[in-house]
Amino acid sequence: MDPTKSTTPTTEPPATRWRVLAVCLIAGFMTLLDVSIVNVALPSIQRGLEAPAAALSWVVSGYALTFGLVLVPAGRLGDDRGRSRMFLLALAAFTAASALAGFALTPLWLVVARLLQGVAGGLLNPQVLGLMQQLFHGRERGKAFGLFGAVVGISTAIGPLLGGLIIQLAGAEHGWRWVFFVNLPIGVAAILYGWRVLPRDRTREARRSLDLVGVLLLGGGLLCLLLPLVEQESGRGGTPWWLLAVAGVLLAAFVAWEHWYRERGNHPLVNLRLLRIRSYSFGTSLGLLYFAGFTSIFFVLAVYFQRGLEYSALQAGLALTPFAVGSAVSSALGGRIVHRLGRHLVIIGLLAALLGLLATDLLLATHPGAMAGAVTAAPLLVAGVGSGLVISPNQTVTLSEIDAAHGGTAAGVQQTGQRIGSAVGTAAASGLFFAVLSTSGFDAAISSGLVVSVGFVAAALVVALAEVVLARRTARA
Repeated sequence: MDPTKSTTPTTEPPATRWRVLAVCLIAGFMTLLDVSIVNVALPSIQRGLEAPAAALSWVVSGYALTFGLVLVPAGRLGDDRGRSRMFLLALAAFTAASALAGFALTPLWLVVARLLQGVAGGLLNPQVLGLMQQLFHGRERGKAFGLFGAVVGISTAIGPLLGGLIIQLAGAEHGWRWVFFVNLPIGVAAILYGWRVLPRDRTREARRSLDLVGVLLLGGGLLCLLLPLVEQESGRGGTPWWLLAVAGVLLAAFVAWEHWYRERGNHPLVNLRLLRIRSYSFGTSLGLLYFAGFTSIFFVLAVYFQRGLEYSALQAGLALTPFAVGSAVSSALGGRIVHRLGRHLVIIGLLAALLGLLATDLLLATHPGAMAGAVTAAPLLVAGVGSGLVISPNQTVTLSEIDAAHGGTAAGVQQTGQRIGSAVGTAAASGLFFAVLSTSGFDAAISSGLVVSVGFVAAALVVALAEVVLARRTARA
């Protein structure tokens, strides 16, 4: 099937569509929140389980690693086997893995639980976007993606604040367990409600076989690409950078195999024709670059506030809250107007995010000390507003020409790009941050880390401008 051709719009009534969206947003919030909320719980985990530094780093990076590895195969499974079915299975697995993590008695137990959580989260997210692509069309789709963008921004930015609050209320020794237990009632309620409102999956006359060779090549390539990056992020020495060369070989082999496999009449893991769609290829590249800058902001600022200025976890979370507020408000607004402005709205958002980050860097260069959180509130608010005008509008425009039958796979590829961007950006920012910290102190280190974020956001802006220019030339021709 050609991914550029539209399928028949859904027949689900409007009320049902919005109920399904509510379940999707709750599930998306849970999985994305767990990327950042655990960061502030690490001291509590270390105290409660006497966990070594290696285990602590894998509690954080292992989740992100397995999350990114399964996104594309999960999208294909949802497209072929049924998104509602895969959604409920993945949500149940995520809830069970959260319980397993909360009851952990040893560091190894917790690491394994986090790896399983990441797998479940990676299985779940393509179904969320695939269902939204399937159920919503036109302006409604923009509104739906706007709300999802708000969830992305809030979950990423509010994680440290919520984690700090839970630790403070539940105690330093066992508070980390409640960071995971909080998912249980939410997950169970979402499963029960989702069982009632999710649309029935359409049965296929013949199920397509999964492209196992493609899965192995893509999984191996992503593993070799992401593993050195998460090792760098954890700050341990001996990062196996040679794996990046292996990743290049495996990913090139994956592209060749997918082409060969499709030419012989089979159904590949990824339909490479998706990349011929300009809005999709440019939007996926833009998302990769923006997430490289977007997520690295929180890493370097959290370290600076907590270690450099000795903020508590709760204070550090509060300092980052303006970004979350700005992102939430503008995401909802962006979803309502993206159908009029298209990629131009993304450009406006990138400019606002870039200006906010530059202003944050300049203000921190004045050495405000303990007042840094208050001084950076306004520019972080501006950056957050810009971020909200980037994430959800870019999601809407990027998937606008994708056939809903390929929605899960397309979303999986796009989210994999975002995860790669997050890993690359955080590794680059943390590497430069700690390198400068060892010689010049926290003030110079935070400036260097923010420069990395600014560079990636600027690169995303260049991609967005290039697409607009190319579209105008095509229209004239």
